[in-house]
Amino acid sequence: MIRPIWIAGGTTEGRQLVAALAYTGRRILVTVATDYGAKLIKKTPSVTVLIKRLSEPDMELFLKQYRPLLVIDATHPYAQEVTANLQRACHRMSYEYLRLVRQKSNAGTYFSVTSVAEAVDVLRHTEGTVFLTTGSKDLQLFTELPRYTERIALRILPSHMSLDKALQLGFAAKQIVCMQGPFTKDLNIATFRHYHARYIVTKDSGDPGGFMEKVAAAKAVGAALIVISRPSEEGYSYKKIVSYVQQRLQEENRP
Repeated sequence: MIRPIWIAGGTTEGRQLVAALAYTGRRILVTVATDYGAKLIKKTPSVTVLIKRLSEPDMELFLKQYRPLLVIDATHPYAQEVTANLQRACHRMSYEYLRLVRQKSNAGTYFSVTSVAEAVDVLRHTEGTVFLTTGSKDLQLFTELPRYTERIALRILPSHMSLDKALQLGFAAKQIVCMQGPFTKDLNIATFRHYHARYIVTKDSGDPGGFMEKVAAAKAVGAALIVISRPSEEGYSYKKIVSYVQQRLQEENRP
């Protein structure tokens, strides 16, 4: 039996990894959390995309069912719970686990906080429009900001799940932008200016997430940039993982 490779996550570099390994002909199983994430992955005969939100027990069952050669965690840098669950499941089931780590950014001047809750605390002492580029996952925490329906504009993925959540939380429809990034500096500038943003909240999403462009755009419009710092973690770069997997497959194919 030729064992597949399991790639968890629908991030930009995760999709690049799928494309880089698809040509090998080895079966690749890609798990993503949403229909939207699945649509972004280029389909080939060797690539199977599964839309599954996996708990730790689900991950163990997945490993038992598919018996992958190795597991590559390409989930979002801020998806700490998913990463921890996958690490434990692989360790418990004795499967090789590789964490794809996105390079952190070191550019621009911004105010760094350690969590969404801390960002909200900082914003309590400010006035003016807050523009969120942090996604829909933690939107409910921003509802604790006084007059949040008046103060907050946000940019989220163009999916029913994200939009429905924002509307159900009471965010005004006219303050919601549904777009798929990453975004150019000029598009960021135009968006921030349109909403007269005085504060922009984002995450250090690195180059794949257009972080540098947001830093530059915030400076251009004179807005204060609040960055939720990325959790520290160990792993490997995209290039190292591609090289390692290619080497593993070559060794396996030797007579």
